Amino acid sequence: MAVRSLLNRITSALTAPAAKPAPQTNAPVTVAALKDSLRVLDKDPYLYVVDWDLQIISVFDDLKYDRADVDALAGPMRNHVLQKLKPLGFTQTSGHVISHTTADMQMIMPKFRALGESPFNATHFTKRRPQDFYILTPTQSACVLIDSYPPEEAQERILALIKQQPINIYRILDYMARDDHREAFKPVLGHLKFVQREAVRSEPLCRRRALR
Repeated sequence: MAVRSLLNRITSALTAPAAKPAPQTNAPVTVAALKDSLRVLDKDPYLYVVDWDLQIISVFDDLKYDRADVDALAGPMRNHVLQKLKPLGFTQTSGHVISHTTADMQMIMPKFRALGESPFNATHFTKRRPQDFYILTPTQSACVLIDSYPPEEAQERILALIKQQPINIYRILDYMARDDHREAFKPVLGHLKFVQREAVRSEPLCRRRALR
């Protein structure tokens, strides 16, 4: 009986299906998968993915502006972005670049160049690859939208932005070049000022404070 039991166990072991290999925990992260994971940023009150096609992430700046305010990512704004991207696998590789080495994606924060620089120029002097994102101020983000879309579509996208993050409308007006595309957008600015004024008086923006 002992011999028969032993033979049965051997037969069962030989005929049992092979165990499935353990799932890979270090599988490479694709750009598409990483881009999809960035949707979690919209849950943060200080971050907003302004445009998935243009690949722009905006960082909350302030509720009110003076037209002469410096338009640049301050240290606390940069630090907040880094802390929120770290759980997704990003690390800071330079003062202006946060990288995900596995997916080969970079988050690029344009360098501050001069006090009087136009917010329309924020991305003009900082190149990126197709898979990379820009991290911008709300005002810089609005300028990219103005230059990238017809006036009606730019207006709709900026309206969505200013309900999350107010922009420096007067600074945009001061730096609008006299070309047909931007001139066509000027009549919209009055409506944007009205909507933004109401937004900063209402929840949730009325309680939000600049990052320190």
